[in-house]
Amino acid sequence: MGNLWSTTVQSFPPKPTWGVDDIPDLSGKVTIVTGGNTGVGKETVKALLAHNAKVYLAARSEERAKAAIEELKTLTGKEAIFLKLDLSDLKSVKASAEEFLSKEKELHILFLNAGIMACPVDWVTEQKYDMQFGTNVIGHFLFTQLLLPAVFAATENSPTHEKARIVTTSSSANYLTNSIDYNIIVDGPARRKHAPFPLYNRSKFANVVVARELARRYGDKIVATSLNPGNLRTELQKHLPWFQLQLTKLLTRPVHFGALTQLYAGTSPEGADFNGKFLIPWARLGEPNPATKDPKVGEKLWAYLEDAVKDYM
Repeated sequence: MGNLWSTTVQSFPPKPTWGVDDIPDLSGKVTIVTGGNTGVGKETVKALLAHNAKVYLAARSEERAKAAIEELKTLTGKEAIFLKLDLSDLKSVKASAEEFLSKEKELHILFLNAGIMACPVDWVTEQKYDMQFGTNVIGHFLFTQLLLPAVFAATENSPTHEKARIVTTSSSANYLTNSIDYNIIVDGPARRKHAPFPLYNRSKFANVVVARELARRYGDKIVATSLNPGNLRTELQKHLPWFQLQLTKLLTRPVHFGALTQLYAGTSPEGADFNGKFLIPWARLGEPNPATKDPKVGEKLWAYLEDAVKDYM
């Protein structure tokens, strides 16, 4: 009952008291935004560029990414850098991280923003994982692990001892399940009996768990947070049936609201004290599903993910 209440309340947040104009100058900061070519990611890239950050826009489609980069250059006068990243293919994830590390020694803010929701159940990743869990969780886990040396370097070399930040975009869907079913992550008959949304819910639950584990394991070097960006009108809903899509339009807000919470976590001075925290719309501290806080859940998921990506490390 409490989880349902959290989902409902967060669907109708108060007016934001923090906005993009409150972002400090980010000159000298190197950032990555996954899924930065559309939706919340695009709005996040826009705000970062406007405040002088160096932004790598990580996306699967070079054509769509470069179109977004040109549009944002017109709007901000600044140009993001395309970084090819297909989270549904661990080979691509490794190549993307290697490309970044060949160009940069430090990474100050990593926004793990990209995601897929309610896609057909028969969609699987290149390595035969469920598409939603593979993209939203496993791909991002490998990407983060490969980039940690640059994240740690950003902290170690900071003249003000400022910790680098990793911001994970989860969802209100983290409240809609209390566990991770490891029998349905890899494709097979058991997974294909599930509807798309339960699979999505578990991926968003896992996002919070991984972020908390990052905070627990590396809190002396980084600030790791996760968040619910809010109910938004984005391409994330493109796989929904028509009737659900119409209902969603009535309950969602313009996409620029969605960037506020992750920008707050990633850029605000107060965000330096948010390690392990969960944020809710719009740019407020909140509480995730209590089940995500179980240390045993975190340890088990971390071990599973390490095994899943070991051949690409």
